[in-house]
Amino acid sequence: MVSPWEVFLLSDSTGETAESMVQAALSQFHEKPAILRRFSNVRSKNQIYEILDQALASQALVVFTLVNSELAQLAYEECDALGLACHDLLTPLLRRLAEQLGHSPQEMPGLLHGMDEEYFRRIDAVEFTVKHDDGQEWRNLHKADIVLAGVSRSSKTPVSIYLAHRGWKVANVPIVAGIDPPPELLKVDPSRVAGLIIEPQRLHEMRAARLINMGQNPRTEYADYERIEEEIRAARRLFRKQRWTIIDVSTKAIEETANEIIHKLKLNRI
Repeated sequence: MVSPWEVFLLSDSTGETAESMVQAALSQFHEKPAILRRFSNVRSKNQIYEILDQALASQALVVFTLVNSELAQLAYEECDALGLACHDLLTPLLRRLAEQLGHSPQEMPGLLHGMDEEYFRRIDAVEFTVKHDDGQEWRNLHKADIVLAGVSRSSKTPVSIYLAHRGWKVANVPIVAGIDPPPELLKVDPSRVAGLIIEPQRLHEMRAARLINMGQNPRTEYADYERIEEEIRAARRLFRKQRWTIIDVSTKAIEETANEIIHKLKLNRI
């Protein structure tokens, strides 16, 4: 097995720009896996010294996006002194833009992502949603802005992530035939719960395709059409009994489903 190598990403903001660019470049190289280590809010010389000491131990490639020219120069010089390979993603572009525009850059970290309350709210929402995917940590359902319920393969996870990127803390819970949903789900305010429904034929096709992709026999109970019909009927009964908003996802794109949820649940914060 090929051993992975490390890339250290230094940024005086979130580091998302550096990580996205490096991941895009790495997608062209599959021979040797890389471990990306992101260091955000690097804004002092001591931080750079400490991080580069760690990079030296594993002979990592150092990539940085530091808008402060002094810190960027320090990172470059220290890497050179330590014999570490490095790449400055931002300074050459800033210099070229300064020449073109006729004035120096502001050198203010965080301008790209707008490091304000809304930005951090979105980050918190994504973290919450990932932790509460597919019935995880269901004891915290009361903390969610939105709770999605639905049978397997009814788009719960992708819709949850889409909503999270718009700032909503979302939890999703699978509805399994013959198994009672967690009691905490039934205690959530109905106005915050959406039940996702899908046409049986569409669900049958999706489940069969999933089993084939996993190298398994598609003729199983999981993809049985009659069982799927009963699953969906049972889900509808539950949704109506609990007075949850019902959303049919059969022919909708993820963003369409998300927008319908926001509209029908009367969510208007964003």
